Amino acid sequence: MALEQEVMQKMKEAMKAKDSVALASLRSIKSEILKAKTASSSKEEIPEAEELKLVQKLVKQRKDSADLYLEQDRKDLAEAELAEAKIIEQFLPAQLSEEEIDKEVKSVIEETGADSMKDMGKVMGMVSQRLAGRADGKTISKIVKGNLS
Repeated sequence: MALEQEVMQKMKEAMKAKDSVALASLRSIKSEILKAKTASSSKEEIPEAEELKLVQKLVKQRKDSADLYLEQDRKDLAEAELAEAKIIEQFLPAQLSEEEIDKEVKSVIEETGADSMKDMGKVMGMVSQRLAGRADGKTISKIVKGNLS
C-alpha cells in the first residue's frame, strides 16, 4: 500500500477515535505528500525513496523542535512534538541499533580504504545510502567519526 493511502486510512481511524494528536501528525504527512506531488507536477505516485525522505524530514523536524522546547524549559510543548514524532515514525522502516550501524560503517570503511577524517564524506555518503530510512544521519555521523578518529 502506498504511503498516501496508508496515511488516509490512519486518518479515518484517528477521526473515528477522536485522536487529535494523531490526526494533526497524519495531516502533516498528507500535506508534505501533496507538496511533493505538486513540486514534481505529476499526479503519479512519488517514489518510495522520496516518501522515506519526506517522513524522515518530518520526524527530524519534530525532534529538533522538542529539543528546542526542552532547552527553553517548555516540557509541555516538547511532549506534544515527541508524541507527533512517534506517530509519524510508524511510517518508517524499523530503525537499526547502534551496533548494526557500526557494523555497516566498518564494512564501508574497509571497502573504501578510508583511514582519516578526510574520508568522512565518502563514508557518510555510502552508509547513508545503504541505510536510507533505517538510521538517522546524526547517529551515522557520530559512529563514522568514532571509527575514523
